[in-house]
Amino acid sequence: MLQAVLQRCISLGARLAQPGEFSQRAFLNGKLDLAQAESIADLIAATTQQAAKSAVRSLNGEFSRSITSVQEKIIRLRAFVEATLDFPEEEGVVSVESDRLQAELGNLKAELEHIQSLATQGNILREGAQVVLIGAPNAGKSSLLNQLSGEEVALVSDIPGTTRDTIRQALQINGIPIHLIDTAGIRETDDVLEQMGIVRARQSIDKADLLIMLVDESDSTTAPNQLIAECNGVATPAIFVHNKIDLAGKQPAIERDGGTTQIFLSAKTGDGVDLLKGEILRAVGWHQEEGVFMARTRHMDAIAHALESLRGAESLCPQLELFAESLRQAQNALNQITGEFVADDLLGEIFGKFCIGK
Repeated sequence: MLQAVLQRCISLGARLAQPGEFSQRAFLNGKLDLAQAESIADLIAATTQQAAKSAVRSLNGEFSRSITSVQEKIIRLRAFVEATLDFPEEEGVVSVESDRLQAELGNLKAELEHIQSLATQGNILREGAQVVLIGAPNAGKSSLLNQLSGEEVALVSDIPGTTRDTIRQALQINGIPIHLIDTAGIRETDDVLEQMGIVRARQSIDKADLLIMLVDESDSTTAPNQLIAECNGVATPAIFVHNKIDLAGKQPAIERDGGTTQIFLSAKTGDGVDLLKGEILRAVGWHQEEGVFMARTRHMDAIAHALESLRGAESLCPQLELFAESLRQAQNALNQITGEFVADDLLGEIFGKFCIGK
């Protein structure tokens, strides 16, 4: 019946709403800025309570107000510098002092770096982190996947090479979304299917935010340096996990030596898994902060570009024209976040990913 009513309305000249049309109209009519409009989709898509709270903060304008505050300070500093350039002899125009410019610039950078920190946390909440389990066959990767996810999502066997393909599982650690990927054990093999799985494992490594490198602590022939060699110097952050401590007669522990973290646990019994969960969050960059708001990759890029321009301005204080230009570039980068200056094709891409109507 409802479908018949809908079809009748369309036949009389009505049309279905386009994806994101209501939010786009609100943006175009000045009811919401672009960051607020995007947070509507983020709220709908939120998979954790933490993500939903952050999206609501962005929808309420906390992110936009933070960006606007920095924009206003950049504008004031630009006006001061450009007035000096354009009217150097006018009465009432204060001469520019390098120390003052450096101080103002330092305050701007500190404020924007704090916003970047909050936005980074929001980006983790929105996108989640891709964590890849790698190691030799029978090191216990599938057992660890099952232990972390709390369910039997992967087959576990004493036979090496059981996992032939990548297995993906979405889970939460303290409300933070994690995309966990179990991979085929990396080794030399003549098995065609296993070789294909190893190729996919290496592809997953290239895209990972974090690697969990497993070694069998009960097998003295395996060592973390073998895994390092297998990864061919990949720069992705990594945690070395010594599994099967129940067989090796060891206790759960975490050890840090410089930039290397090693965790001793048993994927079979669960001993030490909580240590790994906490380390995963730390390694992907999550740290609980008050006032985290939702942020997207394009927001992070804009903030990074603005900071790059502000840092570039530090060495340009004696050259006021170039200093003012760096400030203008920083302002333009931040304008992209709130949508004050944004290309039409970008708007189409943003709103085209919304739910129908929303």
